[in-house]
Amino acid sequence: MNNYFVWDGSPIMFDLGVLNLPFAISIPGILIAIALYFGGVYFLSNSAGKDSKSKRRRKKSDDNTTSLNSLQLWGIGIGAFAVGQLLFIASDAGTISQIGPIAIRWYGLMFALSFLIGYYLGGKTFEHAGKPHQQPETLFIYLIAGTVLGARFGHVFFYDFDYYIVNLHEIFYFWQGGLASHGAVVGVLTAVWAFSRKFPDSGFLWTADRMTIPFALGGMFVRIGNFFNSEILGRETDVSWAVIFVREDLLPRHPSMLYESFLYLVVFGILVATYRYFKNNPPIGALSGIFMIGIFLSRFVLEYTKERQPGFDETLTFLSMGQILSIPFILIGIWLLSRVDWKQAFAARQSTPSNS
Repeated sequence: MNNYFVWDGSPIMFDLGVLNLPFAISIPGILIAIALYFGGVYFLSNSAGKDSKSKRRRKKSDDNTTSLNSLQLWGIGIGAFAVGQLLFIASDAGTISQIGPIAIRWYGLMFALSFLIGYYLGGKTFEHAGKPHQQPETLFIYLIAGTVLGARFGHVFFYDFDYYIVNLHEIFYFWQGGLASHGAVVGVLTAVWAFSRKFPDSGFLWTADRMTIPFALGGMFVRIGNFFNSEILGRETDVSWAVIFVREDLLPRHPSMLYESFLYLVVFGILVATYRYFKNNPPIGALSGIFMIGIFLSRFVLEYTKERQPGFDETLTFLSMGQILSIPFILIGIWLLSRVDWKQAFAARQSTPSNS
């Protein structure tokens, strides 16, 4: 045991304990407030858009006058919350008077970092293309929902369906763990599709290309979070760099999540190099193809070092569920790269000035 690295750290950074609220909050009131908030934002944005048409006849401007500022959004949010609570002030419907215990976890920090850094990098690619700042801001919101929901549903349907089909109420218990990267990719693609419908000038594949860079780096952070959580464990091994995860057992195992993290970083480097080589304007589909092949080929190979996940995955004989799900993405990546007119892309690079 002394010959191996021993990981016995806690997945929790620090514990804030239970937070007692100054007054009970109505749960139905919160749901009403959410509906009122989005309805109010939609109504006021449209109203601002109609008023701005006459202004643009008199003054040409590139400003997006339909966007609400932070003060307006806060006002709508506070007003919606107050109305929602007042509607149920005399009701016996469910309420909450405390939150917690609240624990800040390393995995949550890594997940948050992946989104924050991803937002910065993704925003830069939109800036290089001269897109208005509202586009990456909107896409960021879409991607949060798509990533989390897609990853959760991917785990539910592909890895533990037998359990959740009889425990439907636990599907949205995100804090219990259970996120699948393949489902996250599907969720991301769905979010990108919805975004491209809202902003047709940023097409689906063009937008997907620019999301590959932040998501490759984000995947690296998430796998480091898996290490802190002692999850996605590798198979037992006697290699000198094996890790003993004390919270699970005393067996030396492959640190598969760290292998994956490193390979995601390599893919990130290749994507950035390709993006810069083509002067911030790579041929459409190239980055998505590299991402699909790099990420999911890595995943396919590394599955041989991982323990099978409990449930349906254990019943498979030749390939794991992760490998089966990776094959279509690898084939899509090959197809995307085959569609790129590389000769024209290289010629365009020679004739295009740097767009930094």
